[in-house]
Amino acid sequence: MNAPTPLQILQAHSLPSVVQAEIEQMILGGELRPGQRINEAALAERFGTSRGPVREALRALEECGLVRAERNRGVFVREVTLAEADEVYDLREALDDLIGRRLAERATPEQLAALKALLADMDAATSAKDLDRYYRLNLDFHDRLVEFVGNSHLSATYRRLTKELLLFRLHGLVEGGGFAVSNSEHKAIVKAIASRDPERAGRVLREHAADSRARMHKAFATALKQAR
Repeated sequence: MNAPTPLQILQAHSLPSVVQAEIEQMILGGELRPGQRINEAALAERFGTSRGPVREALRALEECGLVRAERNRGVFVREVTLAEADEVYDLREALDDLIGRRLAERATPEQLAALKALLADMDAATSAKDLDRYYRLNLDFHDRLVEFVGNSHLSATYRRLTKELLLFRLHGLVEGGGFAVSNSEHKAIVKAIASRDPERAGRVLREHAADSRARMHKAFATALKQAR
């Protein structure tokens, strides 16, 4: 039997990562809903792979906090409770404060321009009442903020927390005050970073996370009333 070529080795190692990214998008995009059981065989057929890469991808997603495995039952999309979301927000507020401070100290003109371009796109999505587009831009905005800090450990931690909150945040934009309110806060963030005042930028970003938490609670309360 011939030894695998370097290309075959690369393909074997990268396939689970590709499958992981696809399943993650299915979860974050709402195609796979919280609490839903994930059908490994169906996913393998959809991606044209064996079940091995799917299982490997699901193990990685479990480590990321997006799915949970139950013995003899299978793998399910994780349901984040309100209490768990509050714990995540405790960390988010502290990290956002750090991100704001660091960006006020080191953000480049090019990075500020990129953030302002995102704000313009979010304004357009708000005017069009295009929640799906605004939702994606909102995620991109916060991802750019942590990316521009240039700390890989901070980025990895922050992105994991963000993914755990995605479903709550989507409902918060709709039920908890609207995405126009959210974007006015984004503009204040960029203005604070551009001021080169670390304390101000940290405070504004932390307040944005706190306001996002409040929208989450408002959305949750609304959902409870509707369920009664």
